[in-house]
Amino acid sequence: MTFRQANELRFYQFDIFPQGVLHALFTRRGGISPEPWASLNLSVSVGDESARVAKNRRLAFDALGRAPASLRDVWLVHGDDVIFADEALPPNAPSPKADILFTDNPEVTLFMRFADCVPLLFHDPKKRVVGIAHAGWMGTVKGVAQRSVQAMRERYGSNPRDVIAGIGPSIGADHYEVGGEVSAQFRQKYGDDSSQILSVRDGKIYLDLWTANALQLRKSGVEQIQISGLCTACHLDDWFSHRAEKGKTGRFGAALALT
Repeated sequence: MTFRQANELRFYQFDIFPQGVLHALFTRRGGISPEPWASLNLSVSVGDESARVAKNRRLAFDALGRAPASLRDVWLVHGDDVIFADEALPPNAPSPKADILFTDNPEVTLFMRFADCVPLLFHDPKKRVVGIAHAGWMGTVKGVAQRSVQAMRERYGSNPRDVIAGIGPSIGADHYEVGGEVSAQFRQKYGDDSSQILSVRDGKIYLDLWTANALQLRKSGVEQIQISGLCTACHLDDWFSHRAEKGKTGRFGAALALT
């Protein structure tokens, strides 16, 4: 894994992606927002002033050398719907509701926001496609990772063996306690594999979203996978964590584009 610095911003990049793919998972450092969103909050839905969020987004896009007008994002709803972004989002247009976003247009910069849920980044170097998906526990149970690979096959003709996937910073199993209802849904979905993603310690159940999504990817035929292994709840100096900060926090951003 690699952390890079641009201006005052610090961001994570996967080692697995080749040249021709520009991507960043921005830490919370280097922005202008005050507590409890300090400081590079990239979401307008958590109580921060929209002008500060807009400035933070400009800082993020400047760090990557991308025009803010190239942005294409979605309104996250914890589902498995897919948006194929043939062009950037028009000015002042509302973001469509979805949790999976793909493009094969180098003029488009895909963008999503996170604070414990799993960022899934995809690239098919042969078909020249990139994508981001948002996989919290609900999205993972619904099969967001599987749906993403299916969408790449159907829309772009991708062979899963060519697909490269990165599993980004999110809440780790040591901090992600879940209740019986949630664990039951994972046991139903994963069957015998559920023992790899659910563990019990001191009578409490913990969920491993990294392994859960990696299992979906492998069963979909994806062999090239990198897991960041970065827990948002463990590293509050770098990441926002909805759970660890009891809901009073910001959102970090993931950006992905072809070059």
